[in-house]
Amino acid sequence: MPQIIYSVSQLNRETADLLSGHFLSIFVEGEISNLSIPSSGHCYFTLKDANAQVRCAMFRGQRKQSFKPENGKQVVVKAQVSLYEPRGDYQLIVEYLEEAGDGVLRRAFDALKLKLSEEGLFSATHKKNLPTLPKTIGVITSPSGAAIRDILTVLRRRFAAVPVIVYPVAVQGENAKYEIAKALATANTLKQCDVLILARGGGSLEDLWTFNEEIVARAIYASQIPVISGVGHETDVTIADFVADLRAATPSAAAEHATPDQQQWLNKFIELDVRLQQHLQRQLRQHQQKIDWLNGRLNQQHPKQKLTRNQQRLDELEIRLKKAVQLRLAHNQRIVETQTARLWQQTPLSVIRRNQQQQTYLNERLITAINSRLKHNNQRLLNASQTLHAISPLATLNRGYALVTEQTSGKIIRSTGQLKVGDKIITQLAKGRFTSQVNQLFQDDKM
Repeated sequence: MPQIIYSVSQLNRETADLLSGHFLSIFVEGEISNLSIPSSGHCYFTLKDANAQVRCAMFRGQRKQSFKPENGKQVVVKAQVSLYEPRGDYQLIVEYLEEAGDGVLRRAFDALKLKLSEEGLFSATHKKNLPTLPKTIGVITSPSGAAIRDILTVLRRRFAAVPVIVYPVAVQGENAKYEIAKALATANTLKQCDVLILARGGGSLEDLWTFNEEIVARAIYASQIPVISGVGHETDVTIADFVADLRAATPSAAAEHATPDQQQWLNKFIELDVRLQQHLQRQLRQHQQKIDWLNGRLNQQHPKQKLTRNQQRLDELEIRLKKAVQLRLAHNQRIVETQTARLWQQTPLSVIRRNQQQQTYLNERLITAINSRLKHNNQRLLNASQTLHAISPLATLNRGYALVTEQTSGKIIRSTGQLKVGDKIITQLAKGRFTSQVNQLFQDDKM
């Protein structure tokens, strides 16, 4: 069978067609190196990772990226696989270039935002109202982050009497989205709280990506309990913010929205008490005016019998009025005392004592952990010291060996080829050393 013989040009041309026809447009991520931009305006560079590299070319008409390419930058390129036929070099013809990480995440963010918006997950008609005075507040966040400390500080300051349930979850990492979705479902199943705060501290788009996951968005939407999102800083926006019933700028702001201000409530009670006292005083004045008016009419009637009957009737009415006023005052006083007692029952002293006990317990655990770590590190230091001593040159000298150096230069003598008759040398033993002079050299052919 006759063999087909290709010219080099034919081989490169068909290889180039094969590559471009097989791969079409692909996305490749790597680090820029060997960047070169000649006067033509075209851009040439090498895209590499830890194990391989590939040449890239971006022609002037395609240079529409939003940042300046630089050596060392991690990028994602959209390119066609090609072959530079004159040299037979395999290369990528870059169509678009962007920084790796945020650029890819931003596209995914926009795509999911559009999808969920079209499904109606962001619609205001699905937003639930927050309770005016929540009975219990649930907080879904990391138990070790700064966000939980900020939230608890604000809740204690604004209304310490409201109980708080913390649903501990990871807020970053592969499993974080599943833990958050599970916590939302658990809170709705147990129905222990009537408002939920979903929060974490600030970070990059990648750090906050858990709150841009579809599973988290759908879990928030499915929640029957109102959800307040307090993710990141004021400028950070996530998919969770759009789905939540209320978006707060920060975790602290979320705690502000979840609770009323206890001082405002106290002021309201004081205002009601003042208004009640004023109302009672007005009623007393009105009744007193009525009594005075009746007394005036009575004094205008001259018949003694009618005056006596009217006087008796007036006395009865006065007694009844006083009893009614006293009963009304006593009733209102009981209301004020009951409200005052309920208010004092909400004192934060019990919460403070529990937190102090928790702090004492955590301090004891910290001291125990530090002592354990010190003991472990001391043992490692002892082992390392024993190992170091075992490989020390001094240990070798203790076994009867000696270290010979030239007296003037201090170089170690490994062969008689380094010496000549008359040279002075220093011999180091395990204990002590001495100086000697070479009188005769011997060559060992076996060495």
